[in-house]
Amino acid sequence: MTEPLIVAVPSKGRLQEQTLAFFERAGLPIRQARGARDYFGTIDGLKGVEVQFRSASEIAREIGAGNVHLAVTGIDLLHETLGGDDGARVVAEEAPYPAHIVTRLGFGRADVVVAVPQAWLDVQTMADLADVAARFRLKHYRPMRVATKYVALTRRFLNAHGVHDYLIVESPGATEGAPAAGTAELIVDITSTGQTLVENGLKIVDDGIIMRSEAALAASLSARWTDAARAACRGMLTRIAADDRARSVRRIDAVMQPSSVLPEELRARADLTLLSLHDEGLSLLAPKARAQAEAEALIARGATTAVVSSVEYVFEAKNALYEKLEARLA
Repeated sequence: MTEPLIVAVPSKGRLQEQTLAFFERAGLPIRQARGARDYFGTIDGLKGVEVQFRSASEIAREIGAGNVHLAVTGIDLLHETLGGDDGARVVAEEAPYPAHIVTRLGFGRADVVVAVPQAWLDVQTMADLADVAARFRLKHYRPMRVATKYVALTRRFLNAHGVHDYLIVESPGATEGAPAAGTAELIVDITSTGQTLVENGLKIVDDGIIMRSEAALAASLSARWTDAARAACRGMLTRIAADDRARSVRRIDAVMQPSSVLPEELRARADLTLLSLHDEGLSLLAPKARAQAEAEALIARGATTAVVSSVEYVFEAKNALYEKLEARLA
């Protein structure tokens, strides 16, 4: 029996809802045979794919172990789980080995930050924090405590900014409450608005943003990529790319005399895709942000009508998402 392409998705919460909506929009609806409590699923219309529902943190570990091929998880968790000891990887665009970020998904956005009590008026920057950490040891005869669930990210970031005298206190729960509870002096946590930090009497250090995270579709470079798995993956990424491309462009249909059209000029523009040229006019794809301006330009050129419309999918022979992944799998 052919081994399936294994795709892991979050098992609960807002991230699961957004992930399922993302796949649905891309024409890859996920179905659970036994309902919402089923931890396994399939994708309608795409054979050879097994969907597994797992916690976001577990997904990052499974990517590293090569137990899944594709997965949706936070970029912060990829770097925390797989980043190793290389501090430069903390802010790298690409996920650390053994993972490859296929595409960022645009939801689940949040920042991993260093936050200190608002009462620490003399701490505005990481350099200030390094000074405070040194003085804290002399005054209290112990290191400054940092509450976080991001142990690896915290250690790499603090060390890179000259903060060496500290003790990490692992906090899987409500980290923002640790300073008020007296279990830590400062925290490293993830926040989308910063409001919860403010409500707990904390402030973000000016240059204390460790990384900007969001949900991403990631691929494991450690998994067993059979020909069947690659074929199924290419099918998925073709649909995802078609959806992504469609949302970035608008179609323009213009009624105009052929003599008013300059097809060579249009074909030479990398930002436009000429779909058709006929006796009544033309059709093309233009960047979403430029669509109205391009329609106005066609009117100025002699078009009697220029209709701008959304498109559902744009399938192209070149699949950049899959080609980048395949290059890393080679």
